[in-house]
Parts: sequence; C-alpha cells; structure tokens
Amino acid sequence: MAVVWTVEHLAFIFGLLGNIVSFMVFLAPVPTFHKICKRKSSDGFQSIPYAVALFSASLLLYYAYLKKNAFMIVTINGIGCVIEITYLFIYLFYASKKYRIIAFRFILLLNVGAQGLVMLCSLLLVKGQNRKTMVGWVCAAVNLAVFAAPLSIMRQVIRTKSVEFMPFTLSLFLTLCATMWFFYGFFISDYYIALPNVIGFILGIAQMGLYLIYKNARKDNDEKNFKFERQYEKDMMLEGTEDSQKDVEMNLKVNKTANGMSMMMKNKDEKQPQYASTKQDMNDREMFNVRVEE
Repeated sequence: MAVVWTVEHLAFIFGLLGNIVSFMVFLAPVPTFHKICKRKSSDGFQSIPYAVALFSASLLLYYAYLKKNAFMIVTINGIGCVIEITYLFIYLFYASKKYRIIAFRFILLLNVGAQGLVMLCSLLLVKGQNRKTMVGWVCAAVNLAVFAAPLSIMRQVIRTKSVEFMPFTLSLFLTLCATMWFFYGFFISDYYIALPNVIGFILGIAQMGLYLIYKNARKDNDEKNFKFERQYEKDMMLEGTEDSQKDVEMNLKVNKTANGMSMMMKNKDEKQPQYASTKQDMNDREMFNVRVEE
C-alpha cells in the first residue's frame, strides 16, 4: 500500500527537522560559555547575540500564541528562551561591573522595552486578525536582521581572506535551519516564517561558498610568509657576513693607524731628551765663553 504524503505530513516533518536543527544551533555557544566558566570571567565577550536571540525567540512565542495551533513554533522557541536566559545569566554572573552594566542596559532596552512595546502596540492599536499580521511582520523583520548579522563577518572574510571567525559547521547548520523552516512555513502557508528563511538560506550558501574559496588562503599566506622570513634571514646572514668582513678590515686599518701614531709618539719622546741636553750644552758653552772674555 502506497504512503500518501499530505501537506500536513510534510509540514510536520519539516517542522520536526527544524526543531532538531534549531536546537543544535542554540547549543552552538556552549564551548564559549564553558570557556567563560573555566576563566570565571566573561569580560571580552559580547552579550548582544544572546539578547537578540532571546528577543527573537520570545517574539515568535508571542506570534505562536496569537496564531494558535503552532506547536512546532512554540516548542523550539520555548526551549530557545530557556537556553538564551541561561547564557545571559552565566554572562552576567561572571561579568565585571562595567560589562554587567552594559549587558543589563541592552537587555532592558531590547528584551523589556522593545518586547513590551510590540506587545502593547499589538494589544492597544490593532484587533483580531490584524494583531497576528502586525506581530508576524515584526517577527519577519527581526529574523531578517538576525540573518543579516553575519554580513559583517563575510566582509571580514573577504577583506582578510581568512575564515577563522566563520566556522563552516555553524554556517552549514544555519543554512539547514533556514531550509527546514522555509518549507515548514511554505507548507502551512505562513509567509512570515517562510520569507525570512529564504534570505537566511541565500546568506548561508554565500557563507559556505566564501569558506570554500578562502579556506586554504591562510595556509598559502602562512607558507609565503614562512618563505619570506627564511629568505630574509638568509639575506641578513649574508649582509652580516659582509659587514663582519668590513669590520675586520676597518679594525686592521685602525690598528695600523694606532700603531703608526704610537711609533711617532715614541720617537718624539726619544728625541725630546736629546734636544734638551743639546740646549743645555749650548748654555754651558755660552757661560764658558763669557768667563774667558772676562
């Protein structure tokens, strides 16, 4: 008997896959926070990505509440909120006073101020189906901003020709995540979910393409730098040898000059007493002549 795949079945499959991949993406910062706990300091790290992720997940939770029967959206974003709150708690616990104040301000601005403003406007300004539409557009805009965040990293990769700060695994999982949620939104006819993930898929493919282009660029640069350093060392050694030879020749000339000067001084010293004795003899003769004349 042939299995008939309905739209609901496909939506459930892609929603389930989207939950699994998104959960793995949420766990991607675990090594970073393990390092923070080991160092017992979060100074030097940023809290902005986790605050933005919490804002996005909480908005999608609110959208799922308005949408009704959006179990797949509720599950992953509920788990995501718990994970991001845990990240922020660890960050604040190990942050110094300066970084803690900065993080608190951003959390209050985004996760309290902006989130509260969206909910307040949706409750007071619009009603019925328009409320879901308004929140859906806000969620789509926030998701687009989240997907556009790696553009700065892509620019850095192109400028430095290094993929050090753009891991391939993370780019792959973000692309898979965008793909799953696009098909989920497509099959349930929810374009507030589907459309932002089209941009996410395109940017994910672009990131992986950049990785494949520049993954060996750093090795090539390291090899060129190594060859350049070796050649520079050889040139310096040759130059040092030539300088040593010149120094030896110069020392010989200086020694010869010094020896010549010392010989001249010696001869002068030897001649000076003879000159003094001769002058004394002349004085004696003059005295003798004067006495004779007398």
